Amino acid sequence: MAEMPFMTPTEFLGGVRPPAASTEAAALWFVFRGDQLLVELGPPDPRPSDDPRVPHRPSAARLPLLKNNNLLWSEPLRTLYLGGLGELGCWAAEVDSSDAPEGFSWAGLRSLFSVLEDAHFALAGRALQLLEWDRSHQYCGRCGTPTVASAEERVRACPACRLSVYPRVAPAVMALVRRGRELLLGRSPHFPAGMYSALAGFVEPGETLEQCVARELEEEVGVRVANLAYFASQPWPFPHSLMIAFVCDWAGGEIRPQEGEIEAADWFDVLQLPKLPSKISIARRLIDAGSMEIRRKFETGA
Repeated sequence: MAEMPFMTPTEFLGGVRPPAASTEAAALWFVFRGDQLLVELGPPDPRPSDDPRVPHRPSAARLPLLKNNNLLWSEPLRTLYLGGLGELGCWAAEVDSSDAPEGFSWAGLRSLFSVLEDAHFALAGRALQLLEWDRSHQYCGRCGTPTVASAEERVRACPACRLSVYPRVAPAVMALVRRGRELLLGRSPHFPAGMYSALAGFVEPGETLEQCVARELEEEVGVRVANLAYFASQPWPFPHSLMIAFVCDWAGGEIRPQEGEIEAADWFDVLQLPKLPSKISIARRLIDAGSMEIRRKFETGA
């Protein structure tokens, strides 16, 4: 199984009901203000960032380790018990204060990739998604009644019409298309300048993953593909997606970028790739693996 950023740590055991003694034990706190996490930061890292969206990273970062939420400097809007990481309990909290306590700062998750401990980084992604889910479902989407959180499972239920809302995950496919020594890459209008990536899109109701790949590629760039093969998947907490990546071969069609969706798309030789996404994303790992396989194939004459 491929190791991916944001995947659940093997030593983590999720839960909804905190242990009886949890208020007296030290716990990791994932405190968010919007999409920014409260961390103790080290000095800036002098090395350049690999992420076009993150100009600079800190050299180190650490989460608050507290005995209970009474030590939070601001009354939280909501708190959720996440589970246990080894001997440590894990809590998520959301605050609306613009100030951070002395010695701490607010930081986006992208800037903390490879800086925060891997397990803590992964759970920060989980915490961000669950806080967003809890915030967005305070009222029933069917009848408007205030919902109630269950103490036994991760669900908010309506006491009036009995609608139950669990945390949602939106599946999205990503496809790396190969043609000889070339890879098909595209860029969204929202990408940083010069950055290209593998093409991706959300799965629609009634579609298989394979059907989604075929539809998205034909819609977005006008090409047809064959020999679809699964690569890996990655949880993606911006805000609640599951990326499912594939490799495939070009089977026909000329590039025709979809207006409003794809700003540019082209075939790139594996030795002359453009600026790529950060290794925080499955996209970069997919492109790196695909280009390495093609280079090895042509070098060995296989």
